[in-house]
Amino acid sequence: MKTKNLLIIFTRNPELGKCKTRLAKTIGDTAALEVYKFLLDHTVTITKDLEVDKHVYYSEAIRENDIWNEKCYTKKKQEGDDLGERMYNAFKSGFDQGYSSIIIIGSDMFDLSQKDLENAFDQLKNSPYIIGPALDGGYYLLGMNSLNSKIFKQKQWGTATVLKDTLQDLNKDQVTFLPERNDIDTYEDIKNNSAFKIFLQPK
Repeated sequence: MKTKNLLIIFTRNPELGKCKTRLAKTIGDTAALEVYKFLLDHTVTITKDLEVDKHVYYSEAIRENDIWNEKCYTKKKQEGDDLGERMYNAFKSGFDQGYSSIIIIGSDMFDLSQKDLENAFDQLKNSPYIIGPALDGGYYLLGMNSLNSKIFKQKQWGTATVLKDTLQDLNKDQVTFLPERNDIDTYEDIKNNSAFKIFLQPK
């Protein structure tokens, strides 16, 4: 442990036909995989210089010599039957190791910067919880200073009710909100963004 702050990054192994499946329905598996690799590279860019400890949790299997440099990231595998259980186990592991503030993000947020993450950790100094609401009714970032198992249970993960149901488990006075952002799940999320035009050109 180098710092008392931990960033958890949940990532899917970038395999054809297994990532960005909703996006792939419109642009195809190959283009969807390229979009996801682009988002992974962006996630590395905005996290590698962050002055906190960083744990990358793979969905399927830990890969050596990939974009996640072992000098910067500790590699782990997600454990659990659903997203809530996997996140709970990752947070629990972090708090068990002695971290005092932990934030989790996914790896599909193009609309996120290193400064946003630095700000989130700063906000956690004065708030027990921090949430970055996503436009689809979920959240793109969740942070806390002590483990609360309740918020990981009885949720319909991947639906528009996740944020609402999570807030029902919390005292809203204790939650600091970041600006609402959009994650990348469907064609609608990228069609008007010039950064993704290269992936939408006919091959």
